[in-house]
Amino acid sequence: MIVVRNVFQLKFGKASEAVELWRKGKPLIEKSSQASVRVLTDVTGQFYTLVLEMEFKSMADFERGHRSTAGSAAWRGWYKKFSALVQSGHREIFQVVD
Repeated sequence: MIVVRNVFQLKFGKASEAVELWRKGKPLIEKSSQASVRVLTDVTGQFYTLVLEMEFKSMADFERGHRSTAGSAAWRGWYKKFSALVQSGHREIFQVVD
C-alpha cells in the first residue's frame, strides 16, 4: 500500500475557499484514479496548510491514477482555480509497512 500526501501551503486567508473547492475536486480524483482520498487541514504547525492524502495499492496504481486525473479536462479546469489559492507545496510518498 502506498500513501501519497500532496501538502499545499495556501495563501493567507484562503483556507475556507480552498476547502470549499476541494469538496468539488475530491470526487474528480476519486473517479479518475480509483484512490481513497482525504482532505486534511492544519490544527497546529504552519498556518493555512491543506493536505490531500490518497491511498493506492501500488506505485503503478498511483502513476496510472495520476495520468488519468491529469488528463481530464474537468480536472485541469478545477485545478486552475485551486492553484490560484496556493503559495507552495510538495509531495510525500510513503509505503505502508504495518
